[in-house]
Amino acid sequence: MNETVNEIFWTDTHCHLDARYRGGDALDSALDSILNNARAAGVNRFVTVGCDLASSRDCIDVASKYDDVWATVGVHPHEAEGGLDGILELLTSSRVVAVGEAGLDYYYDHSPREAQREAFAAQIQMAHQHDLPLVIHTRDAWDDTFDVLAAEGVPTRTIFHCFTGGPDEARRCLAIGAFLSFSGIVTFKNATDVAESAHICPADRLLVETDSPYLAPVPYRGRKNQPAYVADVGRFVADLRGVAVGELAAQTSLNASTAFPGIA
Repeated sequence: MNETVNEIFWTDTHCHLDARYRGGDALDSALDSILNNARAAGVNRFVTVGCDLASSRDCIDVASKYDDVWATVGVHPHEAEGGLDGILELLTSSRVVAVGEAGLDYYYDHSPREAQREAFAAQIQMAHQHDLPLVIHTRDAWDDTFDVLAAEGVPTRTIFHCFTGGPDEARRCLAIGAFLSFSGIVTFKNATDVAESAHICPADRLLVETDSPYLAPVPYRGRKNQPAYVADVGRFVADLRGVAVGELAAQTSLNASTAFPGIA
């Protein structure tokens, strides 16, 4: 029997629904439309991710207005030079389900690398102290990412979001107990290493996301991404792994509840 969208439910474990995504400072009909489009595509849970103090506050605000949206609080490596003032206080919100996105980005180096490492280490400690999952962004910085994690201790629930590594990096992440979250990049023709990582990832460590409004999957590449497209990411990964779409949706949503207990 063919599965219908009404029988398949996805969790977008990483999207950006803050004011910069909406193009303004207030909630408006555009965000309602974005979320309703996603719900119609079978997406029934959303994690909106903070990148600095302002966006983290706004993520909490969005999550407080929608029962199916939860927030993370953190400072992206691009913003690390600005410090972490105010972040710790936000972690007490009942709508916050993780710390991050935090990590290292040596591709752009928008913040000095030492500042990135310090901010990353501090956010790992926040995750430990508040018993929260940690959402990691890493680009061109694998060795240092693992070194900082080893020094600070890997949080019980750690998610490598928008995974862009190959099988070797995937195995290193899996060896420390982390989840791998795949975005629209996995659908790109030149992302064969990422696709291989999605293929070898154990079923119980696999997550899907959009990272919207960035990185729209094929066939929407080049357009503004939206949470509805997590279904397209999921269908691609299901075909890649040779499993039914409904099975992949159910497994990744179960994994999302494990990775982010606050959304269960």
